[in-house]
Amino acid sequence: MKTLKIGDQAPDFELIESMESGWKLSDHVGHKNIVLLFFPLAYSSTCKEELCSMRDGFNEFRGLEAEVIAASVDSPFVLANWKKELALPFPLLSDFNKKVCQEFGAFHTKLGPLQGVAKRSAFVIDNGGKIRYTWISEDPGVLPDVDEIRRVLNDLK
Repeated sequence: MKTLKIGDQAPDFELIESMESGWKLSDHVGHKNIVLLFFPLAYSSTCKEELCSMRDGFNEFRGLEAEVIAASVDSPFVLANWKKELALPFPLLSDFNKKVCQEFGAFHTKLGPLQGVAKRSAFVIDNGGKIRYTWISEDPGVLPDVDEIRRVLNDLK
């Protein structure tokens, strides 16, 4: 599995937003910096805590000229319901085929009894498509440092 480093060009990808539409990185590069979060599974308490904290700080990220997206290996149907329940103002994308989280080096081959789950991770991709921040946790109970992500975004302004 490849490990992406700061300064690398982010691999272009397209993830499922709904059965009718996708979200493609190359359609968004050049407009804003992107905060890409991978999380293990919808409806887990730690993932809920992470995404709600991003929701609660969403206007600050917009002020930092950043677009927030989050992805997991859950189905688009599960993610659509969860997004609605949590009132999330950013896309929840399905990496159901487990391709993109592997491209980003954020993939648990095995997590407890589950096989093929995204690692909790955070990436900042600048508006030129380069990776400016990368954080991947082996422990799904550890949350990314949102203050560090904000600092990186502020430095990109």
